[in-house]
Amino acid sequence: MLIIAHRGARAVAPENTLAAIQSAIDSGAKAIEIDIHQHNGEFWVIHDKWLHRTTNGTGLLTEHSTKELRHLDAGNGEGIPTLWQVLSLVSGQCALNIELKSIFDFSLLYQHLDDACQTLNFHLNQFIVSSFNHHWLQHIRDTHPKILIGALTGSKNVDNAAFAQRLNSTSINIDLDVIDKHYVDDAKQRGLKVFIYTVNQPRDWKWLAQLGVDGVFCDDPQTAIQYYPQPSHYHWDN
Repeated sequence: MLIIAHRGARAVAPENTLAAIQSAIDSGAKAIEIDIHQHNGEFWVIHDKWLHRTTNGTGLLTEHSTKELRHLDAGNGEGIPTLWQVLSLVSGQCALNIELKSIFDFSLLYQHLDDACQTLNFHLNQFIVSSFNHHWLQHIRDTHPKILIGALTGSKNVDNAAFAQRLNSTSINIDLDVIDKHYVDDAKQRGLKVFIYTVNQPRDWKWLAQLGVDGVFCDDPQTAIQYYPQPSHYHWDN
């Protein structure tokens, strides 16, 4: 079962910071999940559109200049990194799940991924782009079909995982609170990988492994990897 470091190793370092990313790599994680918001020609790696929960800033991310954002403290002296800074740090050492929180220029995203493959030792199938906004995922599928997508959901629809299959998604990323064996089996029959968020208890890891899920998003990857040794490399379309 793949252990995906959720917002980096956020149990030991401030979430979505370079320190959390490095801690995840050091833990042996072969996949890391981050969140991005687009603003001022950059993708900022931060979960919330509001700054106050994870930084010493206030107000909306989009209310601040690039200079102001670069001077914020995201915990322990860490800044809010850009997507390119994260890509440069990881440099192909592991796979990345990039969750879109806000975006309006998809060509900028595509350029980041293309440049990372050309200069930072990544292969395109080390990236999967996920979102709760399935219109964005459909746009990626229509305009850049080689990019892998993951359909996020916090619900169990009446047609189960059919919506993810219609998107031609590589995975369906499901809330722990709604998963069950029937949902997993349905997704698998549709050729989808099943990843569950956010899973931090050993009893849940064991139960999900028995259900046959492909991976879990975890805040403490180092502990989880002690239970579930990881492959030497991981591509999302393995």
